[in-house]
Amino acid sequence: MVLTESKNGPQSGKFKEVLGSYTLKNDLVVLKNDRIKHWLSFGTPVSATANNMLIKAGLVEGRAKNVLSKKSPTVKRKELKKK
Repeated sequence: MVLTESKNGPQSGKFKEVLGSYTLKNDLVVLKNDRIKHWLSFGTPVSATANNMLIKAGLVEGRAKNVLSKKSPTVKRKELKKK
C-alpha cells in the first residue's frame, strides 16, 4: 500500500511513502497505523480496496465497499434456449 498522487499509478515507482504491504500467500497484512492515520487526518482519499483493508484492520469505521466489477449476471444455456 503506497501513498501516491492520483496521476501516478502505484506501480510507476513515483510514490511518496510506503504505508503497508499485503502477502496473499500467508494472508498477512502489515500496515503502518500511525502514518495511515496521519494521512487520513489530512483528508487523503483512499481506494475502495484499501478502504476495505483499513476497515478490517480497525483503523477506519464504516461499511466495506463493493470492489467487484459490475458485470451482467451469467445466464445458463438452458435459459437461453427457452427465450
